[in-house]
Amino acid sequence: MIKRIFDIIFSFLGLILVLPFLLLVWLFVCFDTGSNGIFLQARIGRFGTPFTIYKFRTIHPKSNTVSTIGTFLRRLKLDELPQLLNVLQGNMSIVGPRPDIAGYYDKLAGDNRLILNLKPGLTSLAALKYSKEEAILATQENPLEYNDTVLFPDKVKLNLEYYYTRSFFGDLKIIWQTVFVLIK
Repeated sequence: MIKRIFDIIFSFLGLILVLPFLLLVWLFVCFDTGSNGIFLQARIGRFGTPFTIYKFRTIHPKSNTVSTIGTFLRRLKLDELPQLLNVLQGNMSIVGPRPDIAGYYDKLAGDNRLILNLKPGLTSLAALKYSKEEAILATQENPLEYNDTVLFPDKVKLNLEYYYTRSFFGDLKIIWQTVFVLIK
């Protein structure tokens, strides 16, 4: 209950504080991508239930390449700011396993399925460890295979560790660490 109250307050205040910035970014993204500026995608949420995640569009819909502004937004993770709406709606939490597309978390077996008892989050231990995931995958000969055999299993391990050790103060520590990773 405390976590949900924190999520509501944090996301509401966050949206109010960054609303002018969000609107400005949205306008730039609309022009840069020639689209409505918002990317919607089905992700796997708590209990394996799909939900729609909000992000700023960073890829040109026609050319399927990362836009100029998209590169900047992705590097600073600013493309994920609209997910504060997901937190406010209750689909996500500030801290929890990052939501994934179908075919990953929903396919977990055994104790690993305990991760599905958690709401997905804006940040997590795995998100901190793999904050440069795109760069890591770009160096791989087969990025999908590397993700499926190395990164994803390690993320599951980290998220399961979070499941067993989570606490309010632990969440605050993860949030604090996230701020430092983003400003580096």
